[in-house]
Amino acid sequence: MENPSCNIYTQAMLSDKPLAFEWPRTPRVVNGVPHLRLLSYNIQGGIAARGYRHYLTHSWKHVLPDPERQGNLDRIAQLANDFDLVGLQEVDAGSLRSGFVNQTEYLAKKANFPHWYDQTNRNLGMLAQHSIGVLSRLRPTRIIEHKLPGFIPGRGTLSVRFGEDENTLVLFIVHFALGRRARLNQIQYVSELVSGCRHVILMGDMNCRSDSVEMGLLLRNTELREPIHGLHTFPSWRPYRNIDHILVSPTLHVERVRALNYPFSDHLPIAMEVSLQAANFPGYPSAAECA
Repeated sequence: MENPSCNIYTQAMLSDKPLAFEWPRTPRVVNGVPHLRLLSYNIQGGIAARGYRHYLTHSWKHVLPDPERQGNLDRIAQLANDFDLVGLQEVDAGSLRSGFVNQTEYLAKKANFPHWYDQTNRNLGMLAQHSIGVLSRLRPTRIIEHKLPGFIPGRGTLSVRFGEDENTLVLFIVHFALGRRARLNQIQYVSELVSGCRHVILMGDMNCRSDSVEMGLLLRNTELREPIHGLHTFPSWRPYRNIDHILVSPTLHVERVRALNYPFSDHLPIAMEVSLQAANFPGYPSAAECA
């Protein structure tokens, strides 16, 4: 399907107070070089978690609406507002549990993103609409949905393109399977998609560590790289596993990357800033426009 329009962790409790965002705000163009602020976040359907016990005691929130969910989504939107491209995993496209709210659309409007798109990978009707999504301040030229291979259907990759020439920037948002065998097949599939692109950002919940066999396969099959290994994102209340990642092509210079201490889900988000030194990318504001 195509749609052209559309780290150091410190405990932080949820509150309704405005967030003092710790990520440095930088000009969109620095010395004539465009910069992009990236965020990848598995939001667990807007459900906050503060301990393993909540997988049991809050399990009803995965099937029924929760009055606290909107407030948590508002906090996530406030965080996302400081970024240019946001990849979302475990969002709901509008079912009973989300109060029939498309969470990607809600976050886009709340954080003032002009462009958004979501891909439903596991459609359980009124009960759940398991999706991945993108929020973008740049206008995509093409969005393509890909279904990932697996014994259990319901995993996908969203490909978001900016431009149509040799300088095209392509963003892939992924959420890989829990099982290693399925992940290896999915990584092989995604590797083939990535290999034909020069400027690539690949982000998401990959369910594997930086030093895993699966990650090694992905990096060998592509030119992608992970600037910093071992950023722990799971579980958010005591992170010791690094399963969320942002990988980039060598053409994108990484200025900084961190796991952010915003536990609005059972995962922490990954944030990165890159400079696009190789080319002028379509849709990106010029230095004059940013002055």
